[in-house]
Amino acid sequence: MKSSASQTVYHEGPIEGVVTRPLERYDDSRGWLVELYRDDELPREHIPRMSYLCETLPGHARGPHEHYQQSDLFAFVGPGDLDLYLWDAREGSATYGNRQKLTVGSSNRQFVIVPPGVVHAFKNSGESPAWAFNAPNVLYAGEGKQGEVDEIRHEDDPDCPFVMD
Repeated sequence: MKSSASQTVYHEGPIEGVVTRPLERYDDSRGWLVELYRDDELPREHIPRMSYLCETLPGHARGPHEHYQQSDLFAFVGPGDLDLYLWDAREGSATYGNRQKLTVGSSNRQFVIVPPGVVHAFKNSGESPAWAFNAPNVLYAGEGKQGEVDEIRHEDDPDCPFVMD
């Protein structure tokens, strides 16, 4: 954990480098389609190397954690909602110390890029399961799962300043 992060007081505000945009849903007689990302719309440094889908059950959270090099490219489409928390822990950032909270999922389909050094977490505060699609630009545990995991986990730190309300 970065030593100054535990002493930083976080306040609401936008975070430099975090990208959000609504995801449009296209309905027809067969159901619906949501385009999660297009590599021609992404900065080269965020092009995915892998992808996964996770389900978070009501009352449960994932994070807070951050990455040294990895950008996370999330798509939140449902079926439930998640409260997404972001904290700018990058000391050189113009928005260092800012915190954002967004409700994402079925009520607010969103595409979100979380750059390295931005601490993030999400919590299902609803009554139904919620899904998060992630397509990070770094392979988990490197090529062949033989490398280091690019993750700094904060959730087990009793002095963690990254609090989900």
